[in-house]
Amino acid sequence: MSDNAALLARREHLLGRNMSTFYQDPVHLVKGEGVWLWDADGRKYLDCYNNVPHVGHCHPRVVEAICRQASTLNTHTRYLHEGILDYVERLTATFDKSLDTAILTCTGSEANDIALRMAQAVTGRTGVIATDHTYHGNTTAVSQLSTRMPPVGGYGGHVRHVPAPDGYRPLGGMPGEAFTDAWAARLEEAIGSLKATPFGFSALIIDPFFANEGFPDLPAGFLQRAAAIVKKAGGLLIADEVQPGFGRTGTHMWGHQRAGIVPDVVTLGKPMGNGHPIGGVVANSETLNAFRKAFRYFNTFGGNPVSCAAAMAVLDVLDDEKLMENAREVGAYAMSGLASLKEKHPIIGNVRGSGLFFGAELVLDRREKTPATDVATRVINQMRERGVLMGKLGVHQNATKIRPPMPFSKEEADLMLSTLDDVLAGL
Repeated sequence: MSDNAALLARREHLLGRNMSTFYQDPVHLVKGEGVWLWDADGRKYLDCYNNVPHVGHCHPRVVEAICRQASTLNTHTRYLHEGILDYVERLTATFDKSLDTAILTCTGSEANDIALRMAQAVTGRTGVIATDHTYHGNTTAVSQLSTRMPPVGGYGGHVRHVPAPDGYRPLGGMPGEAFTDAWAARLEEAIGSLKATPFGFSALIIDPFFANEGFPDLPAGFLQRAAAIVKKAGGLLIADEVQPGFGRTGTHMWGHQRAGIVPDVVTLGKPMGNGHPIGGVVANSETLNAFRKAFRYFNTFGGNPVSCAAAMAVLDVLDDEKLMENAREVGAYAMSGLASLKEKHPIIGNVRGSGLFFGAELVLDRREKTPATDVATRVINQMRERGVLMGKLGVHQNATKIRPPMPFSKEEADLMLSTLDDVLAGL
């Protein structure tokens, strides 16, 4: 048996305290393949959580691409190399024609940091708006957006927060157009507040799927209304696609396409290289060149040939294995199964999601919609004990987060659903 206590003590000594781990009994992983993981004792786990290995853990085509390029050349972008150009051409071809240039980074945090500075360069202003339950990374600039971990020294005064959209408990108390109107009013209020300061208004940054906020069901046109407000106010709309991007929602390659909007800037991260560290910022050439003029930016590892080879292989696998179509089909199947579990288990108040990003909101009382936060913690830990890895998230931290690698099958969905059925029955 592996000794997790000794490993945790060593980790704390070498890496410092308060490093987060998943689950009350952390998993000591040693191997991954497809949608499966193995721990140090040889136990097998179904991975229903990780979007980093987007096309599957250790996909052989991605591994081969990394090895081939690493054995040939790896350097930075101050030398000429076709790899970054070939990749950016192929990547931007999946976007609206207005989004035709890119900067490559190592992480999504760096990408969002650049996006905020792009908005500053274009508008000449620094005020930014985010939701009050967002996460966009951990640089100094983007950590200013988080309310869950307020920055040391407080907020700089240039940030405003709007309520995280919640279709289950809609702002204003009514679904549909009334909800859209209420949220739009809060956005306009935040813009007006910034315009009354020296900071002004530069950008609204959102995940168009609102993943960390609990991936709510939203009325048609919800973000189209927000985009129009931002444009009228002279700001930029930044779409953080780290979680919904690369076909995860099953219906579209990008979350903003599913929402029916064209942002000014798009940021990318985790799934881009299937675990190899690469991120990116996609924008129109005017916006990107304004940034290049205003900021002297260079990233030694951003866009290096090995990372670009990994990212190109991910696009190859997505296309050749038809993984977006798989996400749509298997996701619909799994959500139907969750809806059936809702009929059996009163603790499930709401089932929602799209493609291979879905879950159930757990409540103590369906009528009052009282969040079952502690129960959600018990559920994900008991699922882990039974060999299925998933998480929880949302404003109340009571929604199960089911976001497996894209090759996830109906058979694996059945295993997840039957395990969840057993866990809920035993609460």
